[in-house]
Amino acid sequence: MQEDDFIAFDLDQAKIGQLLFFDPILSGNQNIACATCHHPDLGSGDGLSLGIGEGGDGLGRDRTPGMGDAKIVKRIPRNAPALWNLGAKEIDVLFHDGRLSVSDIYDTGFDSPAQEWLPSGLNSILAAQALFPMTAEFEMAGNPKENQIAGAVYDRIDNVWPIVAKRVRIIPGYADMFVAAFDDVDQALDINITHIVNALAAFEAHEFTSYDSPFDAYLNGDDEALDTDQKAGMDLFYGKAECSSCHSGKLLSDHKFHALMLPHFGPGKTRQWDPVVRDVGRMGASDRIEDAYRFRTPALRNVALTGPYGHNGAYGALEAMVRHHLNPRAAFEAWDKQNAVLPDVPWLSKADFRPFDDTRERARLAARADIDPVSLSDTEVSQIVAFLHALTGTESIKGRLGVPDKVPSGLEVPK
Repeated sequence: MQEDDFIAFDLDQAKIGQLLFFDPILSGNQNIACATCHHPDLGSGDGLSLGIGEGGDGLGRDRTPGMGDAKIVKRIPRNAPALWNLGAKEIDVLFHDGRLSVSDIYDTGFDSPAQEWLPSGLNSILAAQALFPMTAEFEMAGNPKENQIAGAVYDRIDNVWPIVAKRVRIIPGYADMFVAAFDDVDQALDINITHIVNALAAFEAHEFTSYDSPFDAYLNGDDEALDTDQKAGMDLFYGKAECSSCHSGKLLSDHKFHALMLPHFGPGKTRQWDPVVRDVGRMGASDRIEDAYRFRTPALRNVALTGPYGHNGAYGALEAMVRHHLNPRAAFEAWDKQNAVLPDVPWLSKADFRPFDDTRERARLAARADIDPVSLSDTEVSQIVAFLHALTGTESIKGRLGVPDKVPSGLEVPK
């Protein structure tokens, strides 16, 4: 990969985005920030299989589910995706189910859950993505009874964003920065949600672009950049193990959707009117039966930093996820609940794995697998894992702008 493979973003806008990314001001109850679930110290994720969103407290495996009326009522249905290299020009689809994609269907430039109500002027698909966590009840918006933002979602999704924008523009520290960084902002009243998410996209792309791994050095001609096991793992990855049939290209993703027979647990990403607690993946966005239980192929740069793995974080360990790919059916049948990384939530514990015990749903899920079994020795598996570790960046993973000491709103920065 090279610099030209990425969208060029404005650094002054990225500096605004840095502050917004760590500022709970964007959430309904002003108690959770983007960084809470996508923290640099946690590989741009949250370190959990299924996150604890709005109402929780703390970071990563130490995050607690809250108390009293503010406590969470369900876990986040899917694993928090890593943010590495999302500013790449080749990316035209996002989210595990691809419900956001580059498209002209609504004359907005994107096909998204907001349909024709998506705001104009978005600088990238990454900016469009940043709009939606603000509208999600269990991620950032909160309960409709608790705040104006959460209530607005139930009227129409785009009613949320002007409220968020007003919160930001009335803070003098932000207003001054926006006036300086955006040509079309002459005063605080000019700041709208598009400016906010464009700034967030600029920061995420600037902070989480990474292509300086040992693998990259090897591709650039340094034959000593990979050790013996990593080279053997690379040969297996692109050969016998057939990993590259899906994890292909510069980002090591075909950006398509595949069924891996990962076990289901948690609240599920259920469709409206669906009586079964489950997650049908791509089908939920496409309404095509052939897309049932298929999920987007994740990019693999820095994959060693981004566990747990799978759309629902079914495996906390990278090697375990690799082994699942070798024989999805056998792994599905043998999967143990201890593979998941779930902080204890006593009032949810009985429900967490109830879908996993639904025999009919298990049968439906087990009927779909898009990859064939591959036989590898333990040594070969270890070599593939060694190669995957060679995809970890060096200087790039240390951060560029980093975590701010404080944010203009004065709210607590997640650290």
